[in-house]
Amino acid sequence: MAADFDPIATAQIALACLDLTSLNDGDTPADIAQLCARARGADPARGATGAVCVWPRFVAQARGLLPASIAVAAVANFPDGSSDIGRAVADAREIVAAGGNEVDVVFPWRDFAAAPALLAAVRTACVGVRLKVILETGELAALPDGQSRMAQACRIALDAGADFLKTSTGKTPNSASPAAARVLLQAIASDPLARQHVGFKPSGGIRTVADAAVYIGLTREILGDAALTPARFRIGASGLLNDIEALLSGAARPASSSTY
Repeated sequence: MAADFDPIATAQIALACLDLTSLNDGDTPADIAQLCARARGADPARGATGAVCVWPRFVAQARGLLPASIAVAAVANFPDGSSDIGRAVADAREIVAAGGNEVDVVFPWRDFAAAPALLAAVRTACVGVRLKVILETGELAALPDGQSRMAQACRIALDAGADFLKTSTGKTPNSASPAAARVLLQAIASDPLARQHVGFKPSGGIRTVADAAVYIGLTREILGDAALTPARFRIGASGLLNDIEALLSGAARPASSSTY
């Protein structure tokens, strides 16, 4: 990484592109209210996150608590990524009906044969809403043909009309990795129809600005600086905001460029 790399600028990008996430089994309306307050930020000078990501049952609450500038995303077919089309479509319809802006659907990674029909049905159920497809790359990478399976999943998702390729649910032992990110980014970059509009979202295990910098750097390298906006780049995380706030407030010492 270049010696003049700016960790403060990286923190600002990470904040603007953050999907602040709460997907715990025991989430309550009080938890979601706190999440939305953190997404808005107590200090207007800090800026807000790009989105919040919640369970479908909390979409209406989150949408009512947030300005239009902060998107509300929710998950479908989550976290297991079953091949049950009816379930995935019902989740997507619930999100849309409640006012959600984005659907994060889990690719049925155990059943590739079911994937095209499932994703096409979800795409139809959420026309006009941003569709992020979660590929569960940590599980695919563990397979003997992991790299080719990831590339195949990317192709299926893009053919189905995905607006974003997302690495992980964050619910498996292995989540986002630079190697998986490169596969997803290169799939976008090599597709003439996708490379100007499809986005990338790393998710799972990204807890510090230094972690985020790896994925920001890869996105810059493969898709260019123009892709580093909330329309094309997101980071799914629950704890990353703590480090962003500490860094931007001056409470934390910026990591050196060698760390990044």
